[in-house]
Amino acid sequence: MNAPQNPTSQNSAVTVIGLGPMGQAMTRTLLASGHPVTVWNRTAGRAAGVVADGAALAPTPAGAVEASDLVILSLTDYRAMYEVLGGATGSLAGRTLVNLSSDTPDRTREAARWAAGHGAAFLTGGVMVPAPMVGTEVAHVYYSGGGEAARSHLETLAPLGTPRYLGEDPGLAQLMYQAQLAVFLTTLSALMHATAMLGTAGLKAGEALPELLAGADAIGAILRAGEEHPGAALDAGEHPGDLSTVTMMGATADHIVETSTSLGLDLALPLAVRAHYRRAIEDGHGGDNWTRIIDGIRGPRRADPASADRVIAAPGG
Repeated sequence: MNAPQNPTSQNSAVTVIGLGPMGQAMTRTLLASGHPVTVWNRTAGRAAGVVADGAALAPTPAGAVEASDLVILSLTDYRAMYEVLGGATGSLAGRTLVNLSSDTPDRTREAARWAAGHGAAFLTGGVMVPAPMVGTEVAHVYYSGGGEAARSHLETLAPLGTPRYLGEDPGLAQLMYQAQLAVFLTTLSALMHATAMLGTAGLKAGEALPELLAGADAIGAILRAGEEHPGAALDAGEHPGDLSTVTMMGATADHIVETSTSLGLDLALPLAVRAHYRRAIEDGHGGDNWTRIIDGIRGPRRADPASADRVIAAPGG
């Protein structure tokens, strides 16, 4: 799906509401790109640094909204949006809200309806790098929401990170963001569990983590080597068991639980992983590829087959 284009975004004014580390990084990046930026934060003292860099501090949320057609929200969650903008709803008509806060897809869709009820367009975003990497070559941001809003503003937002527009459903970008974080947070927990395992044998984290990180870095290459187009077999419902079967991987999961038990470690993570393989074996899929565990993870609900046809595209892609 091609993201819409905007021919008139150069040096347009932008408002940023929420000045945690991410909000500050986005403000400085937009300023460096030549955009006038107005800011507001509940703790006004946090604005001092970006104001010194050239941002204008609005006295109220309404004043911040009225300063720009494009309003970026970088808040704790979507509830904070209602708290901050609840007294500024009369200023929202004709503007575009870009909410880069984390929450659930359902709350995101509800927020889009709320914005529309006040005459505002709405884009959801998920910034896929930490604050120090905003604006760098490796930064990218997922967006979804109304095509007209994307047409008008994705070019302005591009300095923050390469925009990847997912489509008109405002929940899609939030869902992608949460899916990416599911991988990220689970990996972090796995790294700490593995470091704790090795620590019982006297290996310090400085010795263990370089080895573990090298293994984590190799996972993508391993999965790509096993399938020319990762995910294609899953979409086709195919789980050929010619390499890593559910039974083989399940045995490994058993060994990790046994080892962790003997070492006195917390078992929450290894037990959760083992449960995926045991369910697949109980369902008669021990000879299938390990990817068969997705059936149990999906539960009674199954993904919309049409979702396989969605394509992530950068502006103009």
